[in-house]
Amino acid sequence: MRTILGILFIVLTFHLNAQNYKTHTVKEGETIEAIAKQYLVTPFDIFALNPDAKSKLQPGSTLIIPNSKVKNEPIPDEFRDLIGYKNHKVKRKETLYSLSKKYGVTEDEIKKANRFLYSENLKKGNRLRIPKYRTIINKQTLSNTVRKYTVLPKEGKWRIAYKFGITAEELESLNPGMNDVIQPGDQLNVPNIKVTEEKAIDTTYQYYEVLPKEGFYRLKVKLGLTQEELETLNPQLKESGLKAGMVLKLPADAESEALGEAIESASLVGKLNNFSTKKIAIMLPFQLNRIDTDSVQETKEMIRDKRLLSVVLDFHAGALMAIDSAKRLGISTDLKVMDTRYQTARTRELLEENDFSEYDAVIGPMNNDAFDRVAKGLKEDRIPVIAALTKPKEVYSNVFQTIPENKLLEKAMLDFVKADSTKNKVVIISDLKHRPISNQLKAEFPAAKQIFSRKAKKSDKDGFFIYPVDLENVFAPGKTIVFLETDSNALASSVISMLNGLVIEDIEIVLVTLDKNKAFEGKNIDNNHLSNLKFHYASVNRDFEESTSKSFEKAYRKMYRVSPSKYACRGFDVTLDVLMRLAAGEDLYEASTSDIATEHIENKFRYNKSLFGGYTNEALYIVKYDDLKIVKAN
Repeated sequence: MRTILGILFIVLTFHLNAQNYKTHTVKEGETIEAIAKQYLVTPFDIFALNPDAKSKLQPGSTLIIPNSKVKNEPIPDEFRDLIGYKNHKVKRKETLYSLSKKYGVTEDEIKKANRFLYSENLKKGNRLRIPKYRTIINKQTLSNTVRKYTVLPKEGKWRIAYKFGITAEELESLNPGMNDVIQPGDQLNVPNIKVTEEKAIDTTYQYYEVLPKEGFYRLKVKLGLTQEELETLNPQLKESGLKAGMVLKLPADAESEALGEAIESASLVGKLNNFSTKKIAIMLPFQLNRIDTDSVQETKEMIRDKRLLSVVLDFHAGALMAIDSAKRLGISTDLKVMDTRYQTARTRELLEENDFSEYDAVIGPMNNDAFDRVAKGLKEDRIPVIAALTKPKEVYSNVFQTIPENKLLEKAMLDFVKADSTKNKVVIISDLKHRPISNQLKAEFPAAKQIFSRKAKKSDKDGFFIYPVDLENVFAPGKTIVFLETDSNALASSVISMLNGLVIEDIEIVLVTLDKNKAFEGKNIDNNHLSNLKFHYASVNRDFEESTSKSFEKAYRKMYRVSPSKYACRGFDVTLDVLMRLAAGEDLYEASTSDIATEHIENKFRYNKSLFGGYTNEALYIVKYDDLKIVKAN
């Protein structure tokens, strides 16, 4: 019997070779995706010839691997080999563009060889290293399993991956030099399938890339779609199941954000399992070079008068307390504090002087240009960089933006009002600058009454006031929601005062805003009036509440003899959150999926990864004034 099977296998192998196929013996731990990548074919090609592999892949079993389905010409594979540098002293009127043309290199190649050019302009007298390259061209057939594809308008990585039945990661593997953002006309290597086998892209649908460890339950919470609904839109799911990197087709109206109320705020204390020492860098602008250590009084005055230094010291104090708290949980930290001096040039020096390849995370810097330089510099090594106090200019794949976007705050406040079934009426008051916002709110609440600030006398400019008569007969018994949209303290204070005078026994007025800015603060704003109007707004952090963080306040006061500021609380929250996530997974990326929500003293965190960018915190609070306190609104 074995002899017959052996003869059949030989005959089958000969037949397959005659038909331009290969065979592969499965090794321990190999997956279909890895094997497909090795032979530059798609998993679907392998499943077509090996249907049993869908259910079980046995080590030692033999797979039939197809070669090309459509013949293609050899693909030129061109690359440039760095062979040295030429020195150049910059002359008057020379630019990066003129130098790139003169030496036949790109501006980016010159910058990479002279890193200071990322933060400084080219100047006469600068001494540059100009890279010299030689171009090498090889022609590869790549076993005739890939072909060139020209990117069409509106096509991104996910659409192309979906079209050819591969993951975005597999597309990147086929194109090592592919840009993060591809452009129409770019030439990409894609699986060499027939045009008739390409999946059609329907612009009436959304497309979504499955993240690591996402199952059908997580997608139900995140997208609002059941397993059956996803399988109907994506039939291949019934055979292959969910896999990281897979691109799914979704309805156009699918919710693309993880809903905060659908995910419980989870504590990571019970999930800590990685207790290796965490190597962390904190980059802050202490500006120690400006401090005279011989003058204690002068140093105290500088700390008191310099707001930036005060913020930095408070954040650092909170971070140190977080490290101490983490230590009690069994998490050890190797911390290095670096002074950026609020200078991009100094930040560049820190990057050059230190090896960050073994760091688990870098918190900071505060300066946007410096942060961008650090994030870009550490992107290749996938070192997480945490934007703790500012919003970065660009959220690279290794960036964690801890401050939610303004649009998310606006949407949360809008959804909160929409969900209030007890409201009888909506009124929108705004200055002339915020007329577009007022009109957007009117579209959301068609029955709402709009009131705009009056123009100044003998002028077309906004006077930032309304008359009391503008509010006459506006409020009826019951609950009225009033949106106040302005950045004028004069308009805000006068409207708040007038609304407060209209609150009587059977008339309830609730004041809200989409943008809680400085117009709602200061000596002209009466907090008693805000409490009477139950002023609501969306906030990145809740104001300090002794009842919820008494132990932290007590420990902080004992150590520093003052109450913690919001920057001290943020330093504590950001640092502790990073350390706990690092201890709950292999790295920060694994422990920052969208279903993991945490909450500490004043801040909470739930990160959502963009398709080709980094991680943005989408957790926020709806708060309100209540009895002269700011509390969480229900």
